Amino acid sequence: MEPLSGITVVEMTIAVQGPAAGLYLRDMGAQVIKVEPPLGDASRYGRNRDNETPAEAIQSQFVAVNRGKRSVCMDVNTPHGQRAIHALLADADVFLTNYRTPALAVMGLDYEALREQYPDLIHAQVNGFGPLGEDADKAMLDGAAVARGGLANMTGYPDRPPSLPGAIVGDTSGAMHLALAVVTALFARERGAGGQRVQTSALGTQLWLQQWEITHAAMTGANLSRDGSHHPNIRGTYGIYATSDGRAILLAHTMTQDSWDAFCAFAGIPELAIDPRLQTPGARLGEGLTDEDSDEFRAALERAFAQKTAMEWDDFLRTQPEMIWERVRNYPEVLEDPQSLVNDYLVSVDVPGYGSARTVGNLVTLSETPGSVKGDPPVLGEANEELLGDRGFSPEELEEIRIHADAVRTEAFAALLSAQDENRG
Repeated sequence: MEPLSGITVVEMTIAVQGPAAGLYLRDMGAQVIKVEPPLGDASRYGRNRDNETPAEAIQSQFVAVNRGKRSVCMDVNTPHGQRAIHALLADADVFLTNYRTPALAVMGLDYEALREQYPDLIHAQVNGFGPLGEDADKAMLDGAAVARGGLANMTGYPDRPPSLPGAIVGDTSGAMHLALAVVTALFARERGAGGQRVQTSALGTQLWLQQWEITHAAMTGANLSRDGSHHPNIRGTYGIYATSDGRAILLAHTMTQDSWDAFCAFAGIPELAIDPRLQTPGARLGEGLTDEDSDEFRAALERAFAQKTAMEWDDFLRTQPEMIWERVRNYPEVLEDPQSLVNDYLVSVDVPGYGSARTVGNLVTLSETPGSVKGDPPVLGEANEELLGDRGFSPEELEEIRIHADAVRTEAFAALLSAQDENRG
């Protein structure tokens, strides 16, 4: 028995922010039915950088956030599509979407249109900038929320333009909040609250990710600024330092004097071991230091780290349990990290058109009712016959749905190929 066994989620989503929320619910045992238009979720086809996988392979963004789901493919704007979506919603617990409200309203799938017909349904929606205000229905990609929420302004170096984080943290954090909100609403329903609308946004979760920094700015009036390899709100030695082989080490904290002494000896900076400004753990995290002090100590550490390779530092730092540090890893190293593998944070799935691929797995451990990885990313429309057939659709009607979807896809792909030919000409 898994925590969400018996829960059915009808998911109408694209890209990452919506699908990743559905993925969490699926890992926890819910049945997740992904309703896709005739062309499918566009992330099935996005190849992005350095991609030599076969043209027919389901692509990485779709694989990452849609494993284990069932795919139903139909045009919701047709009579058959309307009947099909309502047949699915009739026995669903959650309708999960990241479509914008005006688009949902056109399809008759906004909360106001569904709440009386399905009083126990959790209508869960995530967008870019929140449910209210003049930008409630503004289009959003990850970077827009990161920029508006302030995180981009805090990322990078002070003498250079702001930078985007190296991952789509706007989308993925929005997904986490939506999944948490859905589980909360389901719990409230168990206590008699019935169905309700659940809404969150990428912008809101950017503020959540920066709770400390934003609250500090509000309370002190400080205009924090990006600080490159260091945290904008922490003076002292906390930061990332380059090594002699072009790699890097994050040094976060030295918790005891003995470990600080050992570090300074290994680093060849014995003068810092006795510097009166660095004699407490708090001081090494910046308490009582000026910006000038921080600049001085960081420069000394930069020179020291640059004298040895990353693995030489790794070997030494592993002997110091009272130091908080990590070697900065690239993605090939992340994929082979024994700590992630032993915890099943990385799993293998079979990708249609490609084969076995490693992806991020279920990250939540429950002692009595654990979730699990449910399987591979679905082929577009693979569940039409089973899931719609079980809900009263005849073979002839299912064939009509398939023919319509095939015709839309054929026309769209033909137009795409024609446009590509014109561009080459």
